[in-house]
Amino acid sequence: MNEITTIKPSTPKDWETDQEVRWCPGCGDYAILKAVQRTMPEIGATPENTVFISGIGCSSRFPYYMETYGFHTIHGRAPAVATGVKLANPDLDVWIITGDGDGLSIGGNHTMHLLRRNLNCQVLLFNNEIYGLTKGQYSPTSREGTRSPSTPFGSVDHPAKPCAYALGSGARFIARGIDVHKNLPSVLKAAHAHQGAAFVEIFQNCIVYNDDVFAPFTEKANAGHQLWLEDGKPMLFAGGSKGISLDTERLTLKTVDVVEGDWQAAGVIVHNVTNRAIAHMLVEMPFGPFPMALGVLYDDPAPTFESAVVAQNAAASEGKVADLQKLVSKGQTWQVDKEPHAI
Repeated sequence: MNEITTIKPSTPKDWETDQEVRWCPGCGDYAILKAVQRTMPEIGATPENTVFISGIGCSSRFPYYMETYGFHTIHGRAPAVATGVKLANPDLDVWIITGDGDGLSIGGNHTMHLLRRNLNCQVLLFNNEIYGLTKGQYSPTSREGTRSPSTPFGSVDHPAKPCAYALGSGARFIARGIDVHKNLPSVLKAAHAHQGAAFVEIFQNCIVYNDDVFAPFTEKANAGHQLWLEDGKPMLFAGGSKGISLDTERLTLKTVDVVEGDWQAAGVIVHNVTNRAIAHMLVEMPFGPFPMALGVLYDDPAPTFESAVVAQNAAASEGKVADLQKLVSKGQTWQVDKEPHAI
């Protein structure tokens, strides 16, 4: 009688490679790498069925450090390669690793089309608001006034907002996380559970060229400025003493005080991940007057791109016999029978 071999679940160690991790000491990328390696066993992923694809930048060294299949591609083109991989084998679990420069500058067009097509994959955009690999030039997300080698007098560009860009591109899943925060694995799990293109912006600290740019909401002392969203839960922050309410006259969000935990009396709204209008308001909330919205902002699945392509190919080939010789022998000339339009 044959015995069935039980496959043991993987451990975080199974996802580590023998490659030397080459990021600057203290870089937020280390924390993200560990969070991903911890998450993979918990979602039941297997290394032989997983692909990490990156473009160019500090974050794009990621595939070397994951014991999976991977592609370190060219600047901004990771979404194009990922699309090819997913269409060739829809069963593969595809993760795209990109940065604010790689994904929103030269790769902005590719990112947009991947999201609108709704390819079933996870896009992790590491946002440090700077070009780290090429020595600190300002990036599409750098704030106005950012001083860098390319903007010594301060950037005059208006920064792009990654989540607003993704939502405007038609993404059906939008989330935010922080490189060193304990909640990052739960955000990654939610992204993986979503069927379709899942876009996750991760605030990542560049210790060399843009250190502590996110400190006003990432430091422990400033944790009260974080709004961690949960579906079906009230939008509370600052230890529950404040909340987010809807200004029905102006159709905008506003902050309100919560007295003795009575969030309903304060008019705090309950988070609904399928509400796209509220998601738009959350990604546009200016930090300072408002907290930073984190966690899953929007999650409303739709049919995926590769499932439509597979179905279309199946319908096109139904009842037909593959005959390569007939195709080759057909020749390359054709006759146009339609009369040309009179000029």
